[in-house]
Parts: sequence; structure tokens; C-alpha cells
Amino acid sequence: MLFELTRFSDGGDIFNLFRYITFRAGGAFFTALIFGFIFGKPLINLLRRRQKHGQPIRSDGPESHVTEKAGTPTMGGLLILSALLVSTLLWARLDNGYVWIVLFVTAGFGLIGFADDYAKVSKNTNAGVPGKVRFSIGLVIAAIAAYWASMLHPDALSYKLAVPVFKDVLLNLGLIFIPFAMIVIVGAANSVNLTDGLDGLAIMPVMIAAGTLGVIAYAVGRVDFTEYLDVHYVPGTGEILIFTAGLIGGGLGFLWYNAPPAAVFMGDTGSLALGGALGAIAVATKHEIVLAIVGGLFVVEALSVIIQVAYFKRTGKRVFLMAPIHHHFEKQGWAEPQIVIRFWIISLILALIGLATLKLR
Repeated sequence: MLFELTRFSDGGDIFNLFRYITFRAGGAFFTALIFGFIFGKPLINLLRRRQKHGQPIRSDGPESHVTEKAGTPTMGGLLILSALLVSTLLWARLDNGYVWIVLFVTAGFGLIGFADDYAKVSKNTNAGVPGKVRFSIGLVIAAIAAYWASMLHPDALSYKLAVPVFKDVLLNLGLIFIPFAMIVIVGAANSVNLTDGLDGLAIMPVMIAAGTLGVIAYAVGRVDFTEYLDVHYVPGTGEILIFTAGLIGGGLGFLWYNAPPAAVFMGDTGSLALGGALGAIAVATKHEIVLAIVGGLFVVEALSVIIQVAYFKRTGKRVFLMAPIHHHFEKQGWAEPQIVIRFWIISLILALIGLATLKLR
């Protein structure tokens, strides 16, 4: 929206600043951050009034959760998504298709998560919207986004999978690219959702991954950077940096209230939406494989659940004391802040490895 101010610029005045993606990204970050600080407390108070019992706590989970987390409201993801939406619409170019793809996926999965959270708190049960329903709707949203992105990609990249490290390697998947991209988006959404089990555990890795993907989006959206780095040029993706900056600002505003002990939980409203956003950005920038590196923590969390369920069905025994894997470490006696901070460190290391793939050719 503010980009339209460039119409009044003669090239040497303050309005010219709005031409620069980096300037507008900074504006989006501070807009979302301030939004979070201003509206965080009122939203939490509203959620407390509306949710008599707070988020239902699993009776089979770690014992400390029943006593320490009971009564804490959920749906705190509304704060992040509101800040993100306002900052993106304010600072991004609204004629950019990639921005709308990511917003569409974020809002779509946010609505799925909101419906699930609402069903849980209104009935005071862990059983929300049936998993098959959530998964099916998510696939539809992902399919639309995948096809949309393929239409926006240059002909040389459309329906193709870029392989990191190996320059000029493109695998022509044809129409198979659509279901592949669907798996990336839905998988990312559900992986972040599984990671969101401790105070602050999911939001910081999401911000780290978003920041990394934002840098990648900016780099592959500039022809001079892509020539230097020898990566594929995807014109227009630079605007995604503004979205990721807003996500980081909104995430920090939320973390202010979610830091242990949490005053509010993100809920499926936030975790599904933010995970879906990461998947959509990866698809838009042709860095789907790199997402598996940058979001490696989410991959491990999801794999721990898959392994646990599959092994239990086959043998009747468990591989982990409890899945997802962060609960396994809780059962082993690790303190919650210890798990959270160590997982943050792992996320940062993985993000740096992901960024290294830009230069490693």
C-alpha cells in the first residue's frame, strides 16, 4: 500500500525510500512488532474471558503440564497473524502474486487452525476438527497455491525442482510438481504444529526459518545476486522479504507473552498458519529441498511421531518415552527452558547450513 507513495517521488525525496524492499521490510518488522506490543495484552485478556478452562491439556502428557499449564488460553496465533497481515498489506507491493500466494496459504491454514482451536476450547476436549477434514482442506489450499506458483514461475522453472549445491540442476517433474508442492506445504504446516508443545519452542525456530527464507527470497529475486551466487532467478520473490520481516516482528511480539511461563499459547491457529507459510515461501522461491534443511527441527519432530506410531502399531512398543521428541526429553528429566533453548540453537545452526547452500555450488 505504502509503495504507491513512490508515484509522488522525483527520485531524490523521502518517497523514493519506498522503492527499496529492504526499507519496506524494516517498516513491516517494526509495524508488526509494535502491533504485537499494543494489542497483545488486550487480546490475551479477551481470550481469558472467552475461554473458561483455557487450552485442554493432554492427560497422558508430562505431569508438569497438567499443573503448570492448565487454564492458559490458546489462539494466541491470532496476534501473530493480525500483525503479519497488517504489516504485509501496508508495506508490500500488492500487485505481486507471490505475496498473495503466501498470504492465501497463511490465512487458509490459519482458519483451519482457528476452527480446530475453537472446537477444542468450546467443548473442553483435545478432540477438535477431525484430522482427515483438516488434512483434506489443507491439501486443497496447498494445491491452489502450488498451481498458482507454477503459473507465476518463469517457463524455465515452472513445474521443475531445483537441487541445491548442484548448479543448473533442474528436475522436470511435470504435473507431479503439484502434488510434490502440496506435500511440502501441508507437511510444513503439520510439522510446525507438532513442534508447538512447549512455551516458546515453535515460534523462535519459525522466526529463524522465516528470516532465512526471506534472505533467500530476496537473493533469488535479484538478477545481480543470482548471477553472483549462480542460483536460479525467480523475479518478484524479493517482496516475500517484507512478509517474513512482518512475521518476525509479530513473532517477537507474541514471544513477549509466550516466554515461560506462557500467558497464552499459539494454538493451531498460529502453528498451522506459520508452518504453511514457510512451505509456501519454499515453493515460491524454488527452495523446497532447502526448507527441509532450514526447518530440520520440524522434520525431526514430525519423524519422531511417524516412527513412534509406526513402531507401536507393529510391535506394541515405543521408541521414545513420548512423541513428539521434545516430550521424550521432558520425560527424561530435562527442564523445559533447557529443551527450548537447545532446540533454538539447533534451529540456528540448521538455518546457517541452509544459507550456505546459496554459495556452495
